[in-house]
Amino acid sequence: MQRHARPDKPSRLFDRGAEWDALSAFVNRPLPHAMLGIVSGRRRMGKTYLLRALVEQCGGFYFGATAGTEAESLRQFSTALAEHQGSPVPFTFATWDDAISFLFGLAVPGRGASPFLVVIDEFPYLVKVAPELPSLIQRVIDRFQVDESGMRLLLCGSAMSVMGGLLASTAPLRGRAQLELVVRPFGYRAAADFWDVSDDPALAVRLHSVVGGTPAYRRQFLADDIPAGLGDFDDWVCRTVLSPFSPLFREARYLLAEEADIRDTALYHSVLAAVAQGNTTRGGIAGYIGRKSVDISHPLNVLEDSHLLAREADIFRAGKSQYRITEPLINFYEAVMRPAWARLESGQAAEVWAQSAERFAAQVAGPHFEAMCREYVLGPGRSLLSTSLGEVGSGVVADPKERRQIEIDVAVVEPGSGAGSPAVTLLGEVKWATVMGVNHLERLGRARELLAGRGMDTTRCGLACFSAVGFSDALRARAEGGGVLLIGLDELYGRATPTALTP
Repeated sequence: MQRHARPDKPSRLFDRGAEWDALSAFVNRPLPHAMLGIVSGRRRMGKTYLLRALVEQCGGFYFGATAGTEAESLRQFSTALAEHQGSPVPFTFATWDDAISFLFGLAVPGRGASPFLVVIDEFPYLVKVAPELPSLIQRVIDRFQVDESGMRLLLCGSAMSVMGGLLASTAPLRGRAQLELVVRPFGYRAAADFWDVSDDPALAVRLHSVVGGTPAYRRQFLADDIPAGLGDFDDWVCRTVLSPFSPLFREARYLLAEEADIRDTALYHSVLAAVAQGNTTRGGIAGYIGRKSVDISHPLNVLEDSHLLAREADIFRAGKSQYRITEPLINFYEAVMRPAWARLESGQAAEVWAQSAERFAAQVAGPHFEAMCREYVLGPGRSLLSTSLGEVGSGVVADPKERRQIEIDVAVVEPGSGAGSPAVTLLGEVKWATVMGVNHLERLGRARELLAGRGMDTTRCGLACFSAVGFSDALRARAEGGGVLLIGLDELYGRATPTALTP
């Protein structure tokens, strides 16, 4: 098969450079056999926008499925394929087997353009009414792994549990895909650029704690209504997220209802509310909603599969973990909006928001800021460490002498080589609304001593303080001696560069 030059990413496509490179490499890989790719991601991430741009640049056939019966869906597919082929009359396929066989026949060498890109968007809608589709695709893919074909088939969908199941252990398409791409929200720095607030980190971090990195919320939902500055943030929240006339007002509910495996939405909202209220362990969640721990295994698994919850292991205690809501808007809804829903529906946004300052700081902005600091260490802050290896997470260090537990918000732990002990290379504490002082640094130092006493290698362990409001002069003086990172909002957003840790 002839190798084609990779198409340039369109200028209108913000960010997504890595995703574009992966997709264009998939399309233009010079293999003489059919190839399959799976593209997934929660709704509003811009998957359709990305894939339509790919089809425009590379040529090919795009079909966006809609909810409907099997007969209607097959008829819509047939009509779209006929239009793509320039047929004056619609194609008529008796079964999906006929349609898929005909589609792959178009990619046989000599029949048309090669490679032949085909995108089937919202594939879960088709699987719901025609569950045999993955098996039909598997059969024809297997055939054209032997026979020559220019087919480059991308199956895309937003129902994360369905898309993830396409390549599960016993699924028909297991082992057949050459690409598995999850389109994720923008990182916090890219999101600040997207919303044009990167020059105001205090505003950017608050905005991201509410709407995250979901592209659709700025343009499609809010028609470019952006806070004019930090002083406009409160009014912006009231006129957008908290306004019953705004598309964002019910968005958190819709995100949950759209997941195919979620039936009892009340139960799932209760689970999410428990996490938003600070009950982040399995036992804590079960106690909050009045169920036994074993009874919430299924909703927890479904929320994880849907990428709405993440289970994060305690980096220092085997078998311990906590849950975190990954979608900021859902966390904001559960913490701020759901408890005052009736008042918000009656138009009392300003009153509700004025009374929510403490709850927003403790349950929304604070936990979100902690996650952002871990993202910083994973990404742009990695160069500050003495090594690029290691797992980034959080955990708890028990202090038996003081009868307390020291919470470590950001930690980097390297696996031991051979029989060596794991090495702790960073311990960090995060504060959203507190000016950090020497006492915070001393607590981290005590945790380092305790971990060393447990046999972990702490010889290269630096300490880090992350604060959204600053640091005391005494702490800054201590940091000048080396071995300590002070990371504020300017450092998080790349407007200032902290000094790297010395080994």
